[in-house]
Amino acid sequence: MTTSRALTWDVTASRGYETAWVEFEGGTLRARGRAVGTAPETYWISYELETGDRYVTRRLRVIAETAEHTHALDLRHDGRGGWTADGEPVPEVGGALDCDLGLCPLTNTMPVLRHDLHRTAGEREFLMAWVSVPDLTVQPSRQTYTHLARTDGGGRVGFASDGFRSEVEFDADGCVVDYRGLATRLTPR
Repeated sequence: MTTSRALTWDVTASRGYETAWVEFEGGTLRARGRAVGTAPETYWISYELETGDRYVTRRLRVIAETAEHTHALDLRHDGRGGWTADGEPVPEVGGALDCDLGLCPLTNTMPVLRHDLHRTAGEREFLMAWVSVPDLTVQPSRQTYTHLARTDGGGRVGFASDGFRSEVEFDADGCVVDYRGLATRLTPR
């Protein structure tokens, strides 16, 4: 059974907004999204995200535009831990299962769903293929997710990476509702 969602966040960290159209089917996720921000500079991005089983990233395609540059990235995971960016190997993120598009609350969904961290006690450390915005460079990022509490239908998860710490509230589908210091989901009227 396929579940479709349209999600929009006020992304305070970029002083902008993001909307994603997400489809869940079994243990997979497909999404397309657009974001506009004014920090670190004025930009807009379009992306398409596809996962394989257990929400393991298979492909992230992104186009980012600023006043002076257009950047494009085709980031692929081979299902065995290998990554390529525009066809070139990215060995420094070898072994990572997930991408993390900078300033994008949607990409926190995959590791949380895979380990049910929004519902079940536990702590997990991940290596992520982190993509900076708006220049779209790929870098390794160690991130820790810790289940903190259940909420109505979802849960609260602690997030830590490189000295940054936050709490993230997820809904029952594992999508970000509130990511302190980054983004808050807007409720449609």
